Amino acid sequence: MQGKPLRKSLLIASTLLLLLAALACSSSRNAGMSGEDVDNGSSTPTPIKQVEPEVTLKLYFGGDKKVATDVVWSAVSEYLKSKGLNVKFSVNFIPWPDYPSKLLVMAASGDRWDLNFDSDNSFQQMASRGSYLALNDLLPQYAPHLYAKYMEQGTMAATTMDGEIVGLPWTIKMNQRFYAGWRVDLAEKAGIYRELDSVRTIEDVDLLLHNLRQAYPEAKLTRTAPLSFYLMRDEWVDLGFHGLGFYLNDPLLTVRAIEQQPFYLEAAYMSKRWYDDKILNRDGLIDKESAADQWRNGKLLFTITSHEWAFVTDPGFSDPSYRQQMSLLYPDKKYINRSPIANVLAINRNSEHADRVLRFLDMLEIDRTLYDLVIYGIEGETYLLDGETAVYPEKMNFSTSNYMDWGGEWGFWKPQFMRPTTTYRKGFWEEETRFAELPINVKSPFDGLFITDSGIGSELAKRDQTYEDLGKGIEYGTVQDVDKSVALYREKQKSNGLAQITSEIQLQIDNYLASQSAK
Repeated sequence: MQGKPLRKSLLIASTLLLLLAALACSSSRNAGMSGEDVDNGSSTPTPIKQVEPEVTLKLYFGGDKKVATDVVWSAVSEYLKSKGLNVKFSVNFIPWPDYPSKLLVMAASGDRWDLNFDSDNSFQQMASRGSYLALNDLLPQYAPHLYAKYMEQGTMAATTMDGEIVGLPWTIKMNQRFYAGWRVDLAEKAGIYRELDSVRTIEDVDLLLHNLRQAYPEAKLTRTAPLSFYLMRDEWVDLGFHGLGFYLNDPLLTVRAIEQQPFYLEAAYMSKRWYDDKILNRDGLIDKESAADQWRNGKLLFTITSHEWAFVTDPGFSDPSYRQQMSLLYPDKKYINRSPIANVLAINRNSEHADRVLRFLDMLEIDRTLYDLVIYGIEGETYLLDGETAVYPEKMNFSTSNYMDWGGEWGFWKPQFMRPTTTYRKGFWEEETRFAELPINVKSPFDGLFITDSGIGSELAKRDQTYEDLGKGIEYGTVQDVDKSVALYREKQKSNGLAQITSEIQLQIDNYLASQSAK
């Protein structure tokens, strides 16, 4: 009789043990999900892998915003999130004519953004005013692949100011010596012919433009003032600093003011002639539309451009019937190659997410899928693949593209990932490198020099204002008396403190050259 209660007690005990075991397993599973370490009965917690909070990176580029921009960068965001970088983007564009000055104003006002495109003298101005974040510690930590590329190429000096890395240079080698270009379809229609590479000098250009004006009296010819041609002829290098420069054939590399040079008066006379003969567009000084866009849209009959655009497969004309002829100007004259800061990216000093920006840029250096997204967009919507070539979707071209060829993309270009396109055929960039390495194309002796306006700010302000008041009119041919206007302008600039300005800049240049020699 006692056996039954015992068996019943054992059954109850067994059931209780099973229940406790189940609860223990459940507790263990729950503990594991919450991150508690339950191995071997340990009570030491295991750290929880946190998902980083989403942040928005604010970017600025020059030009017009393409219609698919936000859609594409939303896709970029989703891709980055799948790779562990939790960011989204606010992508903003400022028209090119206003871009450099707007950046300066935004920086001076303390605006916050994360990354922007910049170039040459605009970058130097922004950097010298402390507008960009120093990246010495951040770059190797958060973008090790990109940092290694810069070290391999030796390009970091171009964006290093007083020992601080303040920009991210591009990795393309190019030269932008001038080619004269004209609408050969219209020229031939009017019986105007030129032999291949026969337009070489300012005199050749002048004759061609007057032939085109006679044939097309109502057409807009060009917005390019003659001064540019004289700079090439005399091997003058513009420092990109308030109208100062030097001659390549000057062994002392003496800093000079452009308006004081003999060629300036020659250019002023030609400008006056072009203005009076309606060669120069009368609205050129106030026209905000890009001259490149006007050329592609058939609003200009003549332009000056570079090797890049002289030999592209498709220059991006809005009408397929348009054709161009190009001729290299002053082929016997030396011309400096584009510097590593010709296209540069920089992080704003007020950025709160510099680490995320650099992680994004580092991924771009090694991830082709990401590169295709950023540069070309979404396959099937903003571009199509024809083999390895990225082509425009149906009924789109350079001028009507909904994303491809967006302004500022050049700062992101990676030679290892660049695809042939409708514009740039296969092998194009290798040809650009070969062209830049011709003996006639030389490296600037001042790559990596940051010129500052310390101590001469008031003199430079006066110089700039005098240029606005007098110089622009001279260079565009609107003055009545060339001799008197140039003489007045020269004297006015001297009285603005030109000697102090050139002395200070010469000192900076001499110190820079001495530091380079000491390395």
